[in-house]
Amino acid sequence: MNPMESDIDIWDDDITVDPYPTYAALRELGGVVHLPKNNLYAVTRYGLIRDVLADPASFSSTSLGFNPMVNEALQGTSLASDPPMHTQLRATLSANLTPRALRGLKVTIDEKADKLVAELVATGSFEAIDSLARAFPLDIVADLIGFGGHVKDNMLRWGQAAMQVIGPLNHRTQESFPIAGELYGWCSSVTAEDLAPGSIGRGIFDAEARGEIPEGSAGHIIHQYLGAGVDTTIASIGNIVALFGRHPEQLALVRDNPELVPAAFAEVLRYWTPLHIWGRTTTREVELDGVTVPAGAQLGILLGAGNRDPRHYDNPDTFDVARNPVDHLSFGYGPHGCAGQGLARLEGHAIVEALARRVKSLSLGDGYRVPSNITRSFEQLQVLEVEAA
Repeated sequence: MNPMESDIDIWDDDITVDPYPTYAALRELGGVVHLPKNNLYAVTRYGLIRDVLADPASFSSTSLGFNPMVNEALQGTSLASDPPMHTQLRATLSANLTPRALRGLKVTIDEKADKLVAELVATGSFEAIDSLARAFPLDIVADLIGFGGHVKDNMLRWGQAAMQVIGPLNHRTQESFPIAGELYGWCSSVTAEDLAPGSIGRGIFDAEARGEIPEGSAGHIIHQYLGAGVDTTIASIGNIVALFGRHPEQLALVRDNPELVPAAFAEVLRYWTPLHIWGRTTTREVELDGVTVPAGAQLGILLGAGNRDPRHYDNPDTFDVARNPVDHLSFGYGPHGCAGQGLARLEGHAIVEALARRVKSLSLGDGYRVPSNITRSFEQLQVLEVEAA
């Protein structure tokens, strides 16, 4: 059977800023919807998205981006590889991101979050994106990988560009390629000596020296920390502030029940998914949800549509910190599930906890998002007034 079709452009400015009405319309059309304008098949429903992400043999990551240049640039990274190559690269990327490896970081991250939130609350009002959502993860990742100076200064630009270029060849992608090129350039020339002793970045070079990963792949792995981890974490932290500002009763729930911190962060990720769309390519003709998708077809995985699928979640359009959606799709699923999710959770939990401890209520300005190919985040969000707890 042929799939249903829709004439929308999934990268239309208005859709990227607020995709949820479009997600709902596509999800009701079908689990797989052909979008001729984008030359892709959108996967919209929770169960189907999990099936696709769990099957790398049928749905390859080697073309996860939506233009040929970025797919070429990402060759050799675990992000854009399939097993068995993916398994080897992923092991080194993940070795520094296991719960055991991260345990020592938790205290530092919690202390940094509490200190930063306390300082911002004391000022009475602040711009939440630059001073919190960006400042916090940039600081954590710089320490983790072991760099400072011009690299830290450029990390925000680089991280944003690295996500934009995964999109189609629209003006956003074209403007971002030169900036992403600076990141690729730095990652291909960085050496162990450029990174602080004892840092995870230095440890990845040590693994390369021991022959645990192919020669020359340390830079690719560091690229993923910077390219894949920064922009999405920034988006999530901005969303925490915005959602707690809009739902003071939910903030009060977490303040009264600190054990809800992990559930609250999971619900932020489910309710406002940081990634708009992600890619896979079919390796053969496949049948999905009774629909035939040809070999070599580009899939667009709409994680946010899956996260609001009423077939899986009750009242999916309600923000509820007690829901505890541990199975949300924002970290992906299957062998390519986000390698940095443990670190992202540490950072998210630390911010949720600090806000719940120190803030009674937040009065927010409107805030605004700018159109973006892949990451959906606030560009600016003014906290007009803070009532301290």
